[in-house]
Amino acid sequence: MEYVNPEGLRLDGRRPMEMRQLRAEIGVVSRADGSASFEMGNTKVIAAVYGPREVQNRSQQMNDQALVRCEYSMANFSTGDRRRKTKGDRRSTEISLVIRQTMEACILTHLMPRSQIDIYVQVLQADGGTRSACINAATLALADAGIPMRDLVTSCSAGYLNSTPLLDLNYLEDSAGGADVTVGILPKLDKVTLLQMDAKLPMDIFENVMQLAVEGCKAVESHIREIAAIPEGKKRSPGFTAAIV
Repeated sequence: MEYVNPEGLRLDGRRPMEMRQLRAEIGVVSRADGSASFEMGNTKVIAAVYGPREVQNRSQQMNDQALVRCEYSMANFSTGDRRRKTKGDRRSTEISLVIRQTMEACILTHLMPRSQIDIYVQVLQADGGTRSACINAATLALADAGIPMRDLVTSCSAGYLNSTPLLDLNYLEDSAGGADVTVGILPKLDKVTLLQMDAKLPMDIFENVMQLAVEGCKAVESHIREIAAIPEGKKRSPGFTAAIV
């Protein structure tokens, strides 16, 4: 299959270095301390944060920092695959760990000792880039909950198909068998908190693809800061939304 046509357009009409349309909303779960929905093209996820609160299992309590827990899941209707997705399967467990470790890198856990922060992320519709969308939603939910952070962590993916670096892969591109690099960064601190690649690439090509993903992270970051910003002395309006094109 030709993923980039002679005119330089991808299957969904984007240019190789063009991101999908982004949409985000905060305060979508009223009972949560913080929540957000995040869309990257047709990929839609929702995140809810509870805490900091008392540690439920005292054996897990840490006297010098907060305990961060994360649970990732996919709604049964999120893909065209009608097979029932069991809770706690290997992939969900691995992605939960990735999200938790990425969030721990940005949360100032030492300011909240002997407490617990729970992050729940669910994929409502999957069309590639679910890990990045989940991390971005979790970041917004943490900001909505007022959790102190070193920096906002943002994520984006990039791939290499038809000898062309591609930014923000959709499902068809992601499942084509080419290299897929997922990156998470702390933009202001210029630090990488997540780097995953599922195929080998020559070093020079890898550097180009990774840099493309980093630029995608920075684009997400600038819009997340706009959405998460609260004017001094004011609260966010319920249902505040932002469309990012």
